[in-house]
Amino acid sequence: MHIIPPGCSYRAAAFVAAVMVMAVSGCSSVSAHRSHQTVFRDAAPAVRHLIVGVFEPDDPGSYWQVRDFARRIGREPGLVVYYSNWGAPFAAGFARDVRRHGGRPLVQIDPRGVSLTAIADGAEDDYLREYAEQLRAYHHPVIISFGQEMNGDWYPWGAGHVSARVFIAAWRHMVTLLRALGATNAIWLWDVNCDYRGSLPIRDWWPGQSYVDWVGLDAYYETPQATFSSIAAPTIVAIRRFTRAPIILAETAVGPDTHNVPAKIRNLFAGVVGDHLLGLVWFDQAQSNGIRHQDWRLENNPAAMLTFRIEARRYR
Repeated sequence: MHIIPPGCSYRAAAFVAAVMVMAVSGCSSVSAHRSHQTVFRDAAPAVRHLIVGVFEPDDPGSYWQVRDFARRIGREPGLVVYYSNWGAPFAAGFARDVRRHGGRPLVQIDPRGVSLTAIADGAEDDYLREYAEQLRAYHHPVIISFGQEMNGDWYPWGAGHVSARVFIAAWRHMVTLLRALGATNAIWLWDVNCDYRGSLPIRDWWPGQSYVDWVGLDAYYETPQATFSSIAAPTIVAIRRFTRAPIILAETAVGPDTHNVPAKIRNLFAGVVGDHLLGLVWFDQAQSNGIRHQDWRLENNPAAMLTFRIEARRYR
């Protein structure tokens, strides 16, 4: 089961910057066959066009949960996420389902059961060659993340388990090899957890502009006091001190413990728009293990679902 990270407790003013956007629902189409430097960076988006994505717990299995989510929010998700352990093949069939409905797949590759040093040293290149071949055969854009939330200590590839130097070396090796093998339809998403008390500086984990296309940020509304300014904005400020890469909320949701989910959803969309992010990916899964593992689904809260639908359609 995916682990929901600690929330954030800082507060800062919003930081505004222009970003570049991939062709997704509501945006002009872009060929997937140009070089990785230009494929996804054609034009600054209108602020009222946001990517709205989703993760459903059955992904990449049956697509019915994604279809149901799309029906409820009144638009097809621009991104659909699935989590993939190291050694698993690219889920091409699921990716084709996503594309048929107008979206793009976002693959969160979790390096479980593998040494990041081995990846950096090339010992896992056979797997990466197979993966590159599968990506090439798909022919369409795929967002690839590797070792998300590495600035936290809850994953074996993160802080306190491996050094930032080793993580960066593994990341750079993967990107360099897949590009060399022709998998130029991959958009590389460096996905961090929002800063929290005691966390290490996220810049320590930065692979460098040449190795990253998008930046992802994971941030959840867990308490009544949570706002976009307290959970996301400070980390956005920190990120934009060292890169102008487009930023997306790669995992987010509002929990029932906030006591006013509709108001928090409105605040979420307002923050994404105000900070000129690409959009957000809703983590639509029920969990039940404390404040950091709440029932994040919209389906059982009609007022929350209606609010999300209004906001998602407003920025389509």
